[in-house]
Amino acid sequence: MASSSPDSPCSCDCFVSVPPASAIPAVIFAKNSDRPRDEVQEVVFVPAGTHTPGSRLQCTYIEVEQVSKTHAVILSRPSWLWGAEMGANEHGVCIGNEAVWTKEPVGEGEALLGMDLLRPFHGTLKA
Repeated sequence: MASSSPDSPCSCDCFVSVPPASAIPAVIFAKNSDRPRDEVQEVVFVPAGTHTPGSRLQCTYIEVEQVSKTHAVILSRPSWLWGAEMGANEHGVCIGNEAVWTKEPVGEGEALLGMDLLRPFHGTLKA
């Protein structure tokens, strides 16, 4: 269970409001983060791109196969990793990372982080 100390983050939530629930005729997306308060969060723009078939993409800890086309994205991410907490792509698709608490054991070896999974999702989907 998370500590309630002001130094220990303890929540991570997303919400969305769509008309007519929104006061304006727009979709509103928001997210708070449970990252440490002294961790640097960067807001970055990644332009759309076309990639060579068979090319590889370096994520935080491992490489994966690159898709042939990616959309432009704006992301909020901890500076030390490749993935993202939240963001939106050029087609208006928004997504946020959420913590998942499990009793399953951690697998052996390096893998994709949850925030790594969020980043390619932004770059490949259209609304």
